[in-house]
Amino acid sequence: MAALWTEICLAMPAIYAQGEGHEVYVVADASGGVSVEAHDMAIRRMALGGIVPMNWMAVASEWQRDWARTATVPGLAEMLLQHGGGSGVAFAWESQLLASGEGAKT
Repeated sequence: MAALWTEICLAMPAIYAQGEGHEVYVVADASGGVSVEAHDMAIRRMALGGIVPMNWMAVASEWQRDWARTATVPGLAEMLLQHGGGSGVAFAWESQLLASGEGAKT
């Protein structure tokens, strides 16, 4: 789950869903609060209640599962390159290494 305001739009539905027996994961970096403190407190509150906080890159990676799902690799690769920061740079480097055949020598 993700929402506009972590402390209201995300916390309340997540807490209610958890209370109804659902396994709940929240995408912490795809939600924001009215302040950094409000966001952090809401994430802590949910985590204390058994809700699992995660980030967008973990969500995307879990959806991809593995590199054998080749149909969705180009979309994930584009996201990593544009928004992945250091992970995107590492992915680009590894892709170039593998394409050159150098990766097979290690």
